[in-house]
Formats: sequence, C-alpha cells, structure tokens
Amino acid sequence: MISPTLPPSMLSALRRVMRPLVRLMLRKGVTYTMFADLLKEVFVDVAHREFRLDGTPPTDSRVSLLTGVHRKDVRRLRSEGGMELEALPANITLGAQLVNAWTPRPPFCSAPGQALALPRLASVGGEGSFDALVATVSTDIRGRVVLDEWLRLGIVRLDEQDRVHLQAQAFVPQNGFDEKAAYLGHNLHDHASAAVHNLSGQGLPFFERSVHYDALSPASVEHVREVVAKDGMQTLLAFSRLAAELENFDGPSAEQRQRITVGLYFYTEATDPELSKTPGP
Repeated sequence: MISPTLPPSMLSALRRVMRPLVRLMLRKGVTYTMFADLLKEVFVDVAHREFRLDGTPPTDSRVSLLTGVHRKDVRRLRSEGGMELEALPANITLGAQLVNAWTPRPPFCSAPGQALALPRLASVGGEGSFDALVATVSTDIRGRVVLDEWLRLGIVRLDEQDRVHLQAQAFVPQNGFDEKAAYLGHNLHDHASAAVHNLSGQGLPFFERSVHYDALSPASVEHVREVVAKDGMQTLLAFSRLAAELENFDGPSAEQRQRITVGLYFYTEATDPELSKTPGP
C-alpha cells in the first residue's frame, strides 16, 4: 500500500535508480530474496542510527513502525549488531595514495599530471624509482609486492627496460572485480548521499550538476567521451592537488576531520525513438 502523502515522483525516481543496480544483481546471481534480506538490514540500521529522538535510539516498535519490518525481525537484526559502512580496502587506499604521490610533483613526474616511467629498483633509479615512490607512502610494504598487485589490476605495466609505467592518472583498477565493486559502493554511496541531502532541502546544498543531450550521432558521442576523459581527468587532478596541499597545511586541531569525494562521470546509451527531439525526415 502506497502512502497518500508519498509523492509519485519519489517512487518514479527510486524505480529509475534501481534499474542499473537490479541489472548488476541479475548478472551476478543476486536474487530478489537475497536483496530483500539485505534491504531489510539496511532499513533497520538506518532507522536505528539516523532517526533518533533527542539522541535516544528508537525502540524496536518505532523501528518497525518507520520501516515496515516486522518487530520480530527488527529485534533479531539489532541483536546481531549494526551494520558498519566498510571503508575502501587497504590495497585501494594505498593505491590512491601512491598515485597521488606519483602525479603531482618531481621526481616522479615531469609536470603535474604527467607521471614518469620509473625504474623499478632503488639501486637503479634512486629517489626517482618505483621503490622510492612506495617508500614515500609506506615503509612496511615492499615495492615488489605493490608492483605485482598493480600489474594484476592493470594499473601499471612493466617495459623491457624494467621501468614501471602508470596506465592511468587515477587509481582505477582495470581488472579485479572486488576492487571495482568497492569503488562502485563508495562512489554511488557518496553521489546518492549528496543528492538525497539536496532533495531534503536542509543545510547548504552540495554541488551536483550535469548536462544532457539526446540527439547526438555516435561519432559526436565518441568525441565528447574523449574530451571528457582528457579535460575531466585534468580537472579532478587539480582538485586532488588542492586537497592534498590543504591537508598538508591543516595543523592539529580539536575539530573532527572530514572526508570529501569529488566525482565526474560520463554515460551514454541509445535514445528512445519515442523521446528523441530530432525531427523526422
């Protein structure tokens, strides 16, 4: 039963948002029953954490009223402990730090965003080697371990002269489903959180903008894709350099630290002929 106070546009938006996620689930064998169980956990957890009265956790009855989940299931799920949003895996966090150290300044790049091919060993390349790059971020992990993992993920390649080439200007695994899935969860969570915050109309809105066109030829789409990939990457790198500089400048403080996500995406698909603005012949 649909609440009479629920705007139809809300359900329409949710239905559209769910379609690509359901597509992924069907491809990966996640059934409706499995997803319904997962969704039940999320409903209970969000109600428990974010819908408190005067800071007091809601009772099982109130969580059941808010979510529509049976009180017996609410009690069971809460007794099992709340869900924790998982941080990005350690190899991804380390990878992002290393790329950020590789691309902004010498001796690892020729210009901001222009990563150099690095000799693999410190005995060959000294302070400008891949071993030295890894050491700038962590002295607990050997360069060879990172290199083997990055070769697996398609982040770097090794040439005949034993030099390590960065394949992308950001840590975006080309291989490795678990790593890609981790980024899916992180990026979609933050984008959705920004959009939900803006829709609530509470507080300063987050920047969230996009452009849409529906009558481009395939050749024009490819041209836009190339420009977005080139110019968009440079824009993100500029934001990354700014944030890194500010983070290094920020001194110790009693204020709680905050994280940020700045994203840019591109998507295309065939236009529905019924909706195309292009006039017929």
